[in-house]
Amino acid sequence: MSPDPNPNDVKKRDDRSGFGALREYSPYLTLGFQLAAAVVVFSFIGAWLDSRWDTSPWLLLAGLLLGSVGGFVKFFKTISDLERKDSKEKRED
Repeated sequence: MSPDPNPNDVKKRDDRSGFGALREYSPYLTLGFQLAAAVVVFSFIGAWLDSRWDTSPWLLLAGLLLGSVGGFVKFFKTISDLERKDSKEKRED
């Protein structure tokens, strides 16, 4: 059984193969999808509740607003966490 690879060796190999950039930016690639998914899911819930309770278009608008606010809060929280992590890693180097 081979020993675990040294993390520095893995990083050097990833940088040479082009996967380093993908590994570095992959957390950012999902942010747009997460924001859109929150808006779409809450909008569908609002539309469904509108059709069920005959309150059109108020619950659709509430779902759209709630999904937008929640999506943006998650978006900015994730961005700040990732930037904090990146700055911490740069200080350690």
